[in-house]
Amino acid sequence: MKLGFHGATTMTSDLVTDVEISAKAGFSGLEVWAEKVDHYLLDHSPAELNALFARHNITPLALDAIVFIGFRGQEYPQIQARCRELSAIAQAIHCPTIVVVAGPLPDREASWDDVVTEYVSVLRDLGSIAGPYGVKLAFEFLGFGWTSVRTPRGAYEIIQKTGRENIGMSFDAAHFYGGGGLLDELDAIDPAQIFAFHLDDLHDAPKEAFSDSIRIFPGEGVVPLHAICGRLKAIGYDGPCSIELFRPEYWQQDPFEVARKARNAALQILKPHFSIE
Repeated sequence: MKLGFHGATTMTSDLVTDVEISAKAGFSGLEVWAEKVDHYLLDHSPAELNALFARHNITPLALDAIVFIGFRGQEYPQIQARCRELSAIAQAIHCPTIVVVAGPLPDREASWDDVVTEYVSVLRDLGSIAGPYGVKLAFEFLGFGWTSVRTPRGAYEIIQKTGRENIGMSFDAAHFYGGGGLLDELDAIDPAQIFAFHLDDLHDAPKEAFSDSIRIFPGEGVVPLHAICGRLKAIGYDGPCSIELFRPEYWQQDPFEVARKARNAALQILKPHFSIE
């Protein structure tokens, strides 16, 4: 398993810092926060970004993210344009995957069939945009109560119905727990269709209080990470893993120390289950 840092864990740092601290902390990869790439490319070329990754021996695991891709109405052309833009960047920097994220329900009357129909259509369309660039899309369910797709079972149903090889899943441990997902749901998933795995933990709080701000280092909270990793190992998953914490408190700390602590915490969870690069 290739272990990566995640740019959202150090949101206030720039991309150069993320690459440098990832290497210094011992990571082999980085899941790149897309807005940081946008900022970097204002003054640098994709070739310079490739050189930055190569100089530090860091692999770009994914670009994260295009958010709220469904039920966008007249705003949907902006989603298509962003997919095309990030796909070109991903191709240029040899990044295999873009994370695309489920959004809110359009209204309380929307049925599950409505949700499936919308996301199958959207993912097929975006997959057709990303495909010529050789890029995969990792569809991420969210555990928040207002989200249209909250569990791996729901996301996987949609993914299967797209019928596209470049459409798979982003599995986030915190969203799995917050959304009420069941461990048994993982048994039915083809591991080849999990394109990204986000490792994170949560404070002990009611699931109604789930938010990104209560994320903490893996192993410090209530998410059953060993059980999750055991199930992923059992189905044969050995793809990338990144540490995505989104905690504002960590953004104020020394970014290298955050990266170092994140890797050490992650290894305590992952090593009993996976061989780590």
